Order: sequence, then structure tokens, then C-alpha cells
Amino acid sequence: MTTWLITGCSSGLGRALAEAVLKAGLNAVVTARNSAAVQDLVTPYPGTGLAAALDVTDAGQVQAVVRDAERRFGAIDVLVNNAGYGYRGAVEEGDEAEVAALFATNVTGTVATIKAVLPGMRARRSGCILNISSIAGRLAAPGSGYYSASKFAVEGLSDALRKEVGPLGIKVMVVEPGAFRTEFAGHSLKQASASIADYASTAGPRRKENDRTHGTQPGDPARAARLLIDVVQGGELPFRLLLGSDAVRVVGGEMEAQRQEFEAWKARSASTDF
Repeated sequence: MTTWLITGCSSGLGRALAEAVLKAGLNAVVTARNSAAVQDLVTPYPGTGLAAALDVTDAGQVQAVVRDAERRFGAIDVLVNNAGYGYRGAVEEGDEAEVAALFATNVTGTVATIKAVLPGMRARRSGCILNISSIAGRLAAPGSGYYSASKFAVEGLSDALRKEVGPLGIKVMVVEPGAFRTEFAGHSLKQASASIADYASTAGPRRKENDRTHGTQPGDPARAARLLIDVVQGGELPFRLLLGSDAVRVVGGEMEAQRQEFEAWKARSASTDF
């Protein structure tokens, strides 16, 4: 039976995905920094569910959870790197310690879980790694530069990873959600403590006290979870999977704008050769 290890399951997409995986009759290692927050998900599934405390910034804990999962279920077939959070603030406003903490979770934590599951996947010559990115991994809005930087890092890492492990039978997919009705824009969103008046009209509207999107986002986490299971079980994975009509619209517009800029400048770009 397929076993999924999902990080960041206390709320949002991670919780919806864990619930959908268990309902589908699959094994699921359901993690959160406080395992009590996800115990209700696994209690109805004593044979296929395992709740585990996992802070992805703790490398020792990552290794321990992977060992426990492999002892319980034999192998981890699907890793979903969902743990992460948002951070708002103009680039100049960003606090060094806050930004370091953001990257420790969103980037370094993702690397830690990947490195922990890869030995088993390589030995079996099979496995699937889903890294939850964002449309912010394709373009950056004012006030979200650091968050986008963390997701751009995940996407670059994933692109290299898929080329390294693909010949070994391991698949890698980046998932790029738009706005989903989760706690991402609520308690999961942090922001810089500094506020510089000159950025009031650019980064300012995206500060938490000015953001009116929470609770109105178009994306349905339950539908996204079902789609992810369907895609993984279907076998053929795209490298990038957009989630949400807003994601399709926004990223489509960004790709077209990049194409137009490329066409406008390609002759001069090519003129620098010897």
C-alpha cells in the first residue's frame, strides 16, 4: 500500500491532503510541530494513520520521523513538503533574523526532508516528491519579496533534483497554488515589524492589517487535495502543477509578459558574443 509523509498538516492544504489520503485507504504519516493538532485525523484510521511531531527545522527530528515511518509502514512512497509560511514586508523592511527563520522552514526544512527520504527511494528505485511552492515561485508581488525568494529557491532546487533522481525512478513535482481558503493569510502569515512610509503605496497594501483577502480566497483545499492524489496515482506528473483558476490566470499573464520582453530584447541579448 502506498505511504505518504506529509509535513505541515495542522491546517490548510496539508490537513486537507492528509484527510483525503486517509479516506482513500492509503497510509499517511501526518505531521505537525505539535502532534496533538493532527491526532484527530489519524484516530479513525488506526491501521493506516500515524501522527508525528515534526519541526522541519530540526534535522534530528526529521530523521527520527522518517525512521519511525519506515518502521511502521516499510517505506515512504510519497513525500509532500507542505510545511511553510508567508512573510510580508518590503525588501528594505525585512528583519535579518525573521528572514533567516523563513528560509529555515521554507527552504532548508524542505531540503532536510528530501535528503531523509531519498536513501530509501533510491534503494527501491521509486518514489515521488511533491514540493508545495506557490504562484509566488513564478513571480513576486511588492511586499512578498522574501517569501517569493524562498519559493523561487524551492523551485530551482526541485528542477535540479528532478534531473538528478529521474533516472533513478523517482519523480519530483512542484505544486503552485493560488489563493486558497486556508489560514495562510491568517495566523500562518508573518510580517516585518518595521514599516517605512515610502513603501506605503507598494508593499503597504499587502501588510496584514490592510489585507482583506482572508476568508474570501477562491481555492478549495479539499478539491486541491483530491487532484493531487489523482495526479500522483495517475503516474504521469508534470514538473509544475498550478492549482486554482487565479493561478492559471496570474501565471499565464506573467509567462506572456516574459515572452514579450524576451522577444523585444533577444537581438541585443545575443549581440554580446565574441
